[in-house]
Amino acid sequence: MRMLDDLDRRLLRLLQDDASLGSTELASRAGASAASCWRRIERMQRDGIITGYRVEIAPKALGLMVEVSLRVSLDKTQSNAFDEFIKQARKIRHVNEIQTFLGRVDVRLNVLARDMAHYQEIYRRQILALPHIADIEALMLVANVKNSEALPL
Repeated sequence: MRMLDDLDRRLLRLLQDDASLGSTELASRAGASAASCWRRIERMQRDGIITGYRVEIAPKALGLMVEVSLRVSLDKTQSNAFDEFIKQARKIRHVNEIQTFLGRVDVRLNVLARDMAHYQEIYRRQILALPHIADIEALMLVANVKNSEALPL
């Protein structure tokens, strides 16, 4: 993979801030020609540096007012505990994030719900039905102080 130069990093910073920028505006802000910017972006997509574009939707705009982070420890006496747990957790529509860890906590699930009653329904009917759970700790989100997927460039 080719090393990124200053213009590549500038383009990535601009796209991280606003992925909807058109090629003319992107080139203007980057201080380069539109053709040069477009070739670089195509190369970075082809090389797997840029992996996609997406729209972020505010959960509250969809009526999802409660966010709970569940730290799950699994019963690892079964050799396939992780795989089975994750396979089933992916099927839960209101789980929007799954992370695995080394340590006391094995998996973190992020759950979005309309309200506490809705969260309790998801928790009791779907989360507790997941296989191989040894322990769960719930952390309810109070405030999201920083939420950035932007990488330091």
